[in-house]
Amino acid sequence: MATPPKEGNLQAPTRHALDWNNPEFYDEEALEKELERVFDLCHGCRRCVSLCQAFPTLFDLVDESPTFELDGVDKKDFQKVVDHCYLCDLCYMTKCPYTPPHEWNIDFPHLMLRAKAVKYKKQGAKFRDRILTSTDMMGKALARPVVSNIVNSVNRVPVLRNLLDRSMHISHSAWLPEYAAKTMHARLEGKDANKGKAEAVNGTTGKVALYATCYGNYSEPLTGEDIFAVYKHNGIEIKIVEKEKCCGMPKLELGDLEAVKRAKEANIPQLARLAEEGWDIIAPVPSCALMYRQELPLMFPDDEDVQKVAKAFFDPFEYLMLRHKEGKLNTDFKNPLGKVSYHAACHQRVQNMGQKTRELLALVPDTEVKIIERCSGHDGTYAVKSEFRAASEKIVRPVVRQVKDFAPDHYGSDCPMAGHHIENSLDTGQKTEHPITLLRKAYGI
Repeated sequence: MATPPKEGNLQAPTRHALDWNNPEFYDEEALEKELERVFDLCHGCRRCVSLCQAFPTLFDLVDESPTFELDGVDKKDFQKVVDHCYLCDLCYMTKCPYTPPHEWNIDFPHLMLRAKAVKYKKQGAKFRDRILTSTDMMGKALARPVVSNIVNSVNRVPVLRNLLDRSMHISHSAWLPEYAAKTMHARLEGKDANKGKAEAVNGTTGKVALYATCYGNYSEPLTGEDIFAVYKHNGIEIKIVEKEKCCGMPKLELGDLEAVKRAKEANIPQLARLAEEGWDIIAPVPSCALMYRQELPLMFPDDEDVQKVAKAFFDPFEYLMLRHKEGKLNTDFKNPLGKVSYHAACHQRVQNMGQKTRELLALVPDTEVKIIERCSGHDGTYAVKSEFRAASEKIVRPVVRQVKDFAPDHYGSDCPMAGHHIENSLDTGQKTEHPITLLRKAYGI
């Protein structure tokens, strides 16, 4: 007698490969039929209403329709739901009871990705969106002496920000990343720590290559220096990846899957070579780690090098805690951190590694860490677009309230952009700090 299928999420959800090279993936009629099927099931469940603006948008469309059911919603309005999804994956990983292996087989984020890809293939993207997602191009042009100072100064002038809002619909009230005069690569290339002293323990080789990421390289290079200092202090051999391009996450969220493929073809050969040579790989931005650990393996399931890189990729705090289990973490902390409000980034949470950042910071004596497990609503580009600004502020409001109520000595997120988005909505003037920066402070190094 066959065993009846288990209810979804009573066992680990499984992810199907993204069949994006199949012509049927771009069939608009088939896509619309699948959107109807999934939207109707979501409307009957509504567990995800508090996660982001995609679900309230869907439910409002249904509730305001003549029939109060999905059949009363104009199919053209389905795109409004798609536009509010920024692929955080929280619905799939934390809320939905109908993910595979459930027979309803709901993967809401990848359905939204399919809809974005179909739209991109048919219409392309706005000039603003192409610019915002061209992180390498913008970084190379603006992260340089003199130029960075001018750009950063211009972005702080209200009149010019209002002009940018009117001309390109980049919100005048949104936080925009600053550009560094000296990149992370310029600061760290040619440097290494603990060369030849790697000690492999608990699934880690003790040899780490730091993938800078576009944001880390061009906007917050000091985070890379903090990672180097902390890893050196823990006896880990570390160097920076010699050459890299954007991981492809911004283009993925745009639906430009061919651009993701080009990024993969530029990055994977070098990263795979590092993995073959025994190097583990880390990144200071969770979204970039997720790209290599989940999205690229699902897009290219038969590419052995992609799978090899996925196995070699770690979150920085996950890596340190794996070594801590074998007594290889330096716990000689010099400075207490007091009260810390720690925002757990969505793209870190869905990597299913547990609360490693919180666990490590909690090892610091006289330190109280309060974790905030809610989306900040930033997503790299969503929060800076004028049409989504109000929604992003609504999403971050509960996070800001928790920070204020805790009155911390420090606060921040593994996602530096989320940290700045929270900072932008606070009225205390207190600055966000990356958790790795806090760890360096605790060590007093």
